[in-house]
Amino acid sequence: MVIGSGTQPYERTLSTAQSDRKAEQKKLCEQNGVCLYSCVSPTSSSCPTVSPSKAKTTTKLKGTKTPEPRSEVRRSSACPLYSGQCSWMRRSESTCTINSSGSGCARGQIRSAASLPHLAKPGSRIGQHGGSKSPCLLVALRPLNVDEERDKFFKSNFTYNPQFQYEEPFPTAVVTKYSKASNQFINQAIRIMHAVLEKYGSYESFEVTTGGNLLSKYQIWSYIRKYMQKEGCTGEVVVHLTEDLLSQAVMMIENSRPTLTINLSGARQYWLEGMLRHEIGTHYIRGVNNSRQPWHNSDGRKHFGLKPANPTEEGLASLHSVLFRKHPFLWRAALLYYTVCCSSQMTFCQLFKDLEQFVLDPAVRWEYCVRAKRGLRDTTEKGCFSKDQVYLDGILRILRHRRSIDFQLLAALGKVSYEDVEQLKQSAVLERPRIPHFMQDQDRYQKQLDHIIATNQLSDEELAHLLPD
Repeated sequence: MVIGSGTQPYERTLSTAQSDRKAEQKKLCEQNGVCLYSCVSPTSSSCPTVSPSKAKTTTKLKGTKTPEPRSEVRRSSACPLYSGQCSWMRRSESTCTINSSGSGCARGQIRSAASLPHLAKPGSRIGQHGGSKSPCLLVALRPLNVDEERDKFFKSNFTYNPQFQYEEPFPTAVVTKYSKASNQFINQAIRIMHAVLEKYGSYESFEVTTGGNLLSKYQIWSYIRKYMQKEGCTGEVVVHLTEDLLSQAVMMIENSRPTLTINLSGARQYWLEGMLRHEIGTHYIRGVNNSRQPWHNSDGRKHFGLKPANPTEEGLASLHSVLFRKHPFLWRAALLYYTVCCSSQMTFCQLFKDLEQFVLDPAVRWEYCVRAKRGLRDTTEKGCFSKDQVYLDGILRILRHRRSIDFQLLAALGKVSYEDVEQLKQSAVLERPRIPHFMQDQDRYQKQLDHIIATNQLSDEELAHLLPD
């Protein structure tokens, strides 16, 4: 287990006495909000494919089978340090490598973070000192002076248009690519938000009722550990907790290791598993499956003539975020779509005022406005960063074609569009693919998608009209 608080790493040595180990574990939890667990051996060749024997499926991929029990491994006397933290993380953040095989593995060996899977990041550049020079887009587009501008904005009684500054080199090509907003699904976005307000009265009530309480760091680690066990990927992902992220969470490759960063302000008790289905169950697992395919790099994608992975990738992940909620409203995707659309026609102050009809909390509105105005230096300009529209766009396209999509195969093929599934079946590597645990029962999965359509006041007829074949 590798832990960090800010920039200071810690190292823990396992005690041979179980009582001493528990006492030390409790002490560290109280100090750092992190629960330590034993781990699988680094000599394990791979993590098992999740395929519960009781799951009912309509499609069984070649080679999927129930994982065999892990063999007992020796204890380790110490855990090597991991120093590959994001340089942009604040000192208040905490870091943990989730590499436990369960609290019951008292004889498990702590796995070095250096033994985590190394996934190459396409297009990454190596600098003079050998470090990666391709920062995450969400990091590069976060204004350097966002806190200062926030103070000015609130002190002005919401009348000051922020002037943002960014770290150089600034990704101008990306900003230009996402400078145009779409209004294709604006009516559906508005209807979804009105449905939420009609049922809950306000966004704030919706958040408390459906999201539950904010979780402590200790609770978050516990949830993550259990989820990793469900997906059979224990020991494979580095996890950061932060208060310095515009989105709720982001899955990326950091120092060649799968890294999940979670915003503490969005980690609520009833929403966290959906967030993990989004980031781990969708992005990470599809990424692992993609790495085994002949189209895992740009040359392979060109050879097979593949469409972009989005909007399928984010649409699928967004559906998984709400998949098993009692009332799976697509609020966040709808509000992001609407905010971007309005941002293209409004200044920052105008946008902030307009969003008041949906969100009363000024702090929440500020975050949505900053997301929509990312990339702009002078927010008196009418402009947007339109990438956030991909969530609702992808959701509606997948729901439109849900009856014809083989979702298990879509997961097994990796980072591909649902439109490319049929043509890739014959060329794919389908031996022991990773299939998310919540996709095992395809009948239940399809019923949940139907429930999402009904809850959000959509219909097959409307979707067919919006997205004709």
